[in-house]
Amino acid sequence: MKTNEGKYTTIHYQKYLKIEELLSAQVLRSEQLGEPAHEEMLFIVVHQVYELWFKQIIHELESVIDFFTDNEVIESSLSVAIGRLRRVEDILKLLVEQIGIMETMTPLDFLDFRNYLFPASGFQSFQFRAIECLLGLPEEQRLTYFGQKYSSVFTEDKQKRLDDIYAKGTLLNQVNAWLERTPFLELDGFNFLTEYQTAVNAMLNKETTAINESSYLTEKEKKMRTEMAGSTNTYFKSILEESTHEQLMTEGKKKLSYKATVAALFINLYRDEPILHLPFQFITCLMDIDNQVTNWRYRHAQMVLRMIGNKIGTGGSSGHEYLAKTASLHQIFTDFHGISSLLIPRSELPTLPDGIRDQLNFHFNTKK
Repeated sequence: MKTNEGKYTTIHYQKYLKIEELLSAQVLRSEQLGEPAHEEMLFIVVHQVYELWFKQIIHELESVIDFFTDNEVIESSLSVAIGRLRRVEDILKLLVEQIGIMETMTPLDFLDFRNYLFPASGFQSFQFRAIECLLGLPEEQRLTYFGQKYSSVFTEDKQKRLDDIYAKGTLLNQVNAWLERTPFLELDGFNFLTEYQTAVNAMLNKETTAINESSYLTEKEKKMRTEMAGSTNTYFKSILEESTHEQLMTEGKKKLSYKATVAALFINLYRDEPILHLPFQFITCLMDIDNQVTNWRYRHAQMVLRMIGNKIGTGGSSGHEYLAKTASLHQIFTDFHGISSLLIPRSELPTLPDGIRDQLNFHFNTKK
């Protein structure tokens, strides 16, 4: 390590990590009010740790969004983005597990200091709202808080910071634009959607024939299973007819544009082609993060139900009821999950022309 005159200076562990400041930040309100509650320390530490991890998640998401602000996302950037999103996923898994530590506190223990928390609430976590915004949760999809805008609990400068996230472009926005730019939709000599529709019809005809020829099913069961198998007039219609997709977007049932959805479908179907490995992994990471956020919301709701039952939350919300609803309504990357209903078996995949397969492969010339 160089001296103070050089580029680097020495520093102590305690000072570098600001340990004294960190460990002095746990101030028990019950103690201040003359009725110390032992379990309040756990409550504070757990929530402070959440906020520290939220800060790291924001750090990672902002960096990934920056990769996608350019018109071209190079292969190495996509690889780094996947690594950082996987880190976010692992942090979210840790946050879900942390709820178990909180649950070592009993409902009676919580009641010892709960009255001192009013009107504080997790709803007032600015960093968690920032994470939702960075991921791309549409404002019109949010559950309202006393009929007011979700950011109304924050100061004007923080409200502006949340608005700026949407203005700059969320991860959902940037990924949608990236998918629209992918070259897989305009391949010379290969009309993907035409070939895909032919393959879908073949698959559905094969399934319908197998159902109708079954000697184990009643006529009623055959009819039910045929309907469940679907047709080009069911969920396939949203990918085969752009107008249907546009209508679903208008109704708020789709978030990705039609062009981006077609690109995502192509990536999912031809994921085994070398050049599509990373795009497929990237899309998978987005779905996994969405799943983990939903898991966290659900576990949080169950913990609240365990702790306070159906009582109103300290911030005035409906408590468990509100939190449970967010788990089902605040999902962001549902369009990618919906791709699964559009997949067809590998054996039914339209064969790519050699020239196009070459474009989706890596070639190494060993000749000098």
